[in-house]
Amino acid sequence: MHPNPLYRSDDTAADAALVGQIGFGMVFAATPDGPRVAHTPLLMTEGGAVQFHLARNNALARHLDGATALIVVNGPDAYVSARWYDDRNTVPTWDYVTLELEGPVRRMDDDGLEAFLHAAIAKHETRLGGEPWRAEESSEAMWAGLFRGIVGFELTVAARRPTYKLSQNKPPETRARIADGLTEAGSPALADWVRSVAG
Repeated sequence: MHPNPLYRSDDTAADAALVGQIGFGMVFAATPDGPRVAHTPLLMTEGGAVQFHLARNNALARHLDGATALIVVNGPDAYVSARWYDDRNTVPTWDYVTLELEGPVRRMDDDGLEAFLHAAIAKHETRLGGEPWRAEESSEAMWAGLFRGIVGFELTVAARRPTYKLSQNKPPETRARIADGLTEAGSPALADWVRSVAG
């Protein structure tokens, strides 16, 4: 989390929307072998918990049940050139959107894992448009093999630390130029975020 409170938000709905939009993140935890990170698809429940799965032989999998972990979801980010500022006697920076979620983790039972997988598949297949692939198209043997290879987890969010660093420290006209510059530089998603705080 950025130390400047200007870049923080109390909007839990925006946090949930970010998790839903990105759908992927990193899970960090301490293990007897040292700190470890895993990259995994994420799904936020209606109650605000975050579900994910790991390969059974992942370095984190055997240590997560009952542990405290940190999930990081990274949204768009990009370099911000000082050429877009009114006062060029300054330095460039980096704008970005990120969310840290910390809390205790529990291992899901097979029913919970199955529900998570069906929900995640349906969500992402719908985004692709066209005729979606359905989990029921997999054979029982294929599905059983999947369950032998992965473990499902749920993190209950005890602390959230969002950072929406979108040049809020600049006047509206400068933010508008930054957004235009980001669009031209190939970062339209971040430009949209910057425009969302302009005005």
